[in-house]
Amino acid sequence: MTSSEQPGRPAQRAQDPVRKAPYGPVPRTAVPAGIDDPVASARAELKAALAAIEQKANVPRRVEQASQRGLVRARAFARRNPAGAVLAVVGIAAAVGGAVWVIARAVSR
Repeated sequence: MTSSEQPGRPAQRAQDPVRKAPYGPVPRTAVPAGIDDPVASARAELKAALAAIEQKANVPRRVEQASQRGLVRARAFARRNPAGAVLAVVGIAAAVGGAVWVIARAVSR
């Protein structure tokens, strides 16, 4: 036990040199510059590659983010042009209703 550790508390791990960045936080999918150790560099590259794969393959998260962006854009449009937003909602409702009617009519025949 070193002098900085206290009894009953786990030892603190050394900071990961990969997460240090001189110009601010590094995205999870990027490899920070300035890593001299080849093992640490390889770990950083593997970590960034796995993060990029996870980000690309996580379809539910991507759908959620896209829907949130669409919602923000729709709200901004509604604030700028309330009459246009009402017409857009009525038009979308009419299109969906028409599609349901066409499908129901085709199924009933």
